[in-house]
Amino acid sequence: MIAGELKSKIDGLWETFATGGLTNPLNVIEQITYLMFIKDLDDSDNRRKKDNILLGLNDYQSIFDGEVKIDDDLTVNGDELRWSTFKDFAPEKMFTIVQTEVFPFIKNLKNNEEGSYAHYMKDATFLIPTPGLLSKVIGELDDIYRLMDEEVQKDNSKNKEKALIINRGDVRGDVYEYLLGKLSTAGRNGQFRTPRHIIKMIVELMNPQVTDKICDPAAGTAGFLVESAEFLQDKKKEEIFYNAVCKIKLEK
Repeated sequence: MIAGELKSKIDGLWETFATGGLTNPLNVIEQITYLMFIKDLDDSDNRRKKDNILLGLNDYQSIFDGEVKIDDDLTVNGDELRWSTFKDFAPEKMFTIVQTEVFPFIKNLKNNEEGSYAHYMKDATFLIPTPGLLSKVIGELDDIYRLMDEEVQKDNSKNKEKALIINRGDVRGDVYEYLLGKLSTAGRNGQFRTPRHIIKMIVELMNPQVTDKICDPAAGTAGFLVESAEFLQDKKKEEIFYNAVCKIKLEK
């Protein structure tokens, strides 16, 4: 449940869009979603690179490395496409980079592949009208992410890193549903996500096996898929490891 400072920050973000000239709630949700994806893409890439180094592999190829081709006429320094980089630029420069480089970049990430990503991102449009509004929104979203992580850190689990990944998705679901609740159509669309304790109970009742294929065709924040993976890791670790070792031996 969203409350306290986090709730105030989200309300403030919504008000920032309204005063900045973007008042259609569907457009606001759309722009917030794209911006959250851009930040998550940077965070995920940094996390994978860090894990790769810790494992001593040093072979991770970042999507932001070197020169990145945006289209036939434009190639840019990939580092400029990172949220952690452009958020510190002056508003005018930030606006130009997000509008002409970052948005085309995320639209074409899987340009040569057919799939849900390419289908839903092909019409992604940058609608934020001014550099000042974009700068405020970027700053406020950074604050919201900080508060979400503070909520996650309240978890008392022994494995803090594991809890951070799992609970971040749970808090994200609460935040996103709160945003959707601001839409006048939200009531007609029903519940947007299942609470964590209900997900956990259902997965335990289903008792998935290592050989099962798990599908959630209505996945939103992927709560059931993540919980299923955690269940298998906790309850079926030996079986998973045994199957993996057998497969390696057979392949050899």
